[in-house]
Amino acid sequence: MSICRFLKSNTPLQAMNSSAYRGNCNLWRENPQNPFKLGLRVQEIALLQIKDICELSKPKANQVQEFKIHKDMNLPAAYTKGADAMKRTKPKYERRTVRFKCEEFDQILATVAKLGKGGVDVNPRDFYPVVEPRKGKSRKLPLAHKDLRFALERYLILRLEKDRSTRPTDPLFINQKGSPYSPNTLQGHMALMLKGWAGIEKASSHSGRRAVIDHIIHTQGKSVRIAQSIAGHKDASTTIIYTEANEEQKEEALLDLNKPKNSFNK
Repeated sequence: MSICRFLKSNTPLQAMNSSAYRGNCNLWRENPQNPFKLGLRVQEIALLQIKDICELSKPKANQVQEFKIHKDMNLPAAYTKGADAMKRTKPKYERRTVRFKCEEFDQILATVAKLGKGGVDVNPRDFYPVVEPRKGKSRKLPLAHKDLRFALERYLILRLEKDRSTRPTDPLFINQKGSPYSPNTLQGHMALMLKGWAGIEKASSHSGRRAVIDHIIHTQGKSVRIAQSIAGHKDASTTIIYTEANEEQKEEALLDLNKPKNSFNK
């Protein structure tokens, strides 16, 4: 079953990526102030398998398979950013800067000088430090929110009714041809939902992920470490980039300077 056939009624796709969105989108009409869900990257959503979300019973003749949604979703490191899980194209990386330790730089200069005296042609790239491939980071995310669980249950019921031979290792989301979605296609779907249904201009698939991190830190007042764990960032400095204060927050912070000292402890 294609995602497009059930998106307008209730969609786990957007729930896995985003936080609350206002507008005329049917998904949010009943609960226009839905709290955050999971904030997954598009690649992570595209790579999800049914077994990552639920426990699936063995198929029986002429019977719809039963399932039980997990309490937590264990997202494998192979799904995450930098893991090259799609294995479709080799990334093209153009190096713009290099860094050396002082001792390494001194050794390189000495080697280059020696080669130059010997009349050997020197290629600067031969002395660049090796680029270590980026590795993904696994994480555990609770599937606790009732709206997310309801959306997943509804989708799985439709999916298993359509295909009664579904396997646990099958992709969670498939297109009209029964093939897994690519991240680029999912990005296009999310852009259409945000703009066409929710009325949000200039939003991307990453907007929901950013909104989740912002909600956790600014609205809920949770620590950056918690947001980092949910987002799957290797370094907290990456999480902080997502938490830029808006004008309203800066104004409120400056106005709070006039409050009595004891009011900050309340």
